[in-house]
Amino acid sequence: MTTQVTDHRGGVWSIAVPIPDNPLGHTLVHLLETDRGPVLIDTGWDDPDSWDTLVAGVTACGFAVADLHGVLVTHHHPDHHGLSAKVREASGAWIAMHAADAAVVRRTREAEPGRWLDYLLAKLTAAGAPEDHLTPLREARAAGRGRRLPGRRAALPDRGIEPGELLDLPGRRLRAIWTPGHTPGHVCLHLEERHPVLEPAGAEADAAGPGAGRGPGGGTAGGGTAGGRGRLFSGDHLLPGITPHIGLYEDPDEREATDPLGDYLDSLERVGRLAPAEVLPAHQHAFTDAEGRVGELIAHHEERLSGLRALLREPRTPWQLAVAMEWNRPWDRIPYGSRNIAVSEAEAHLRRLVKLGHAERVPGSDPATYRAV
Repeated sequence: MTTQVTDHRGGVWSIAVPIPDNPLGHTLVHLLETDRGPVLIDTGWDDPDSWDTLVAGVTACGFAVADLHGVLVTHHHPDHHGLSAKVREASGAWIAMHAADAAVVRRTREAEPGRWLDYLLAKLTAAGAPEDHLTPLREARAAGRGRRLPGRRAALPDRGIEPGELLDLPGRRLRAIWTPGHTPGHVCLHLEERHPVLEPAGAEADAAGPGAGRGPGGGTAGGGTAGGRGRLFSGDHLLPGITPHIGLYEDPDEREATDPLGDYLDSLERVGRLAPAEVLPAHQHAFTDAEGRVGELIAHHEERLSGLRALLREPRTPWQLAVAMEWNRPWDRIPYGSRNIAVSEAEAHLRRLVKLGHAERVPGSDPATYRAV
C-alpha cells in the first residue's frame, strides 16, 4: 500500500485517503499539529483500505492514531465523516461539526428503515420522474433495503463548531467560517497564521511556529494573518477544478423551501473576501488565488441559471429540466443514482430562479411544472 502524504509545512500535512469505486479517487484528510496533539480535518470514507491508509498517513506524519486529539468535520458526507467513529474509538479524540450537519447525522441515524426511500420516492414523483426510474426504488422499499443505506452508522459529534469561532486549539489560530450550500452545515477553517512559504522575505523567523521543529507552539508569532492572510481548509466548498454539487438539503421534514444555491453563492463571496494565500481543499490539490476561483464559480452558476431560464421558455418539470441540462456526459450515460443527484441540482437552481423572480410554477400543475417569467 502506497500512502500519499504531503508536508505543507508549519505543522500542516495532508493524507490522500482513497474513496472506493469513486472517480474523485481520494479525500485529502489534513492533519494539524497543536500543543495538545494532532487534530484531523475530516477523516475519509469508512472502508478497511481507507482506514489502513489513514493510519499509515498519520504514522508518516510522525504520530500514532492514539495521539490524535480531535476531529474537525467540514461536513457530514461519508467521504469526509465516514471514519470519524473509528478515529474516536482508537484515540479518544473528540469530534466537532456544525449543528446543521449534526442534525442531518442525527436524523439519518434515528430514521425508521425505509423512511429515506419513502422520501426519495415522494420527491422524485413530485419532480416528474418516469415510472421506469421509480420502479427500482419501489422494489427496494418493498424488500426492506432501507436498512443498508449509508449514513445510518455515522458518528454523532461531541461538540459543535460555531460560525466565527476561534477554535480551542492551543498554539494555533483556526477560525470557523460557516459556508452552507454543499450541505447546510458545511464549514471552512481559516488558519490565521503566517504562511510558512508564501510570505514576505525575512519573515521566516517569525513564521517558524508549528512544524518548524516538532513543537507546534508560537504559530501566530509575527502578526496574525500576514503573509497573504493565512491558509483555508476549504472542504468541498472551494475546489480547484471541480464545481461542488449543490442540490436540495436532505430534510424529509422540510417545512419551507430552502435556497441552497443562494446559500452557496453568498458563502463563496464571504470566502473570497478572506483572500487566503493558499487553499487546502478536500479533493484534488492545494492552490492559490482563491478570489479568482471564487469568481469562476460564481460566473459558472450565473451562466447555468441563464441557460436554465432559456430552457424554461418551454414549461418543464424538474426531471425534464435535468434531462435537458448539460452534464459531463449525455443523459443516457448517467448512472441511475447520479440521475437523482442531477434532479436535485436542477431543483436547487429552480428554487434560485423562483426566488429571483425569473421562474414560477405553472398553477395547478401535477407534477410540478415550471416556466420562465
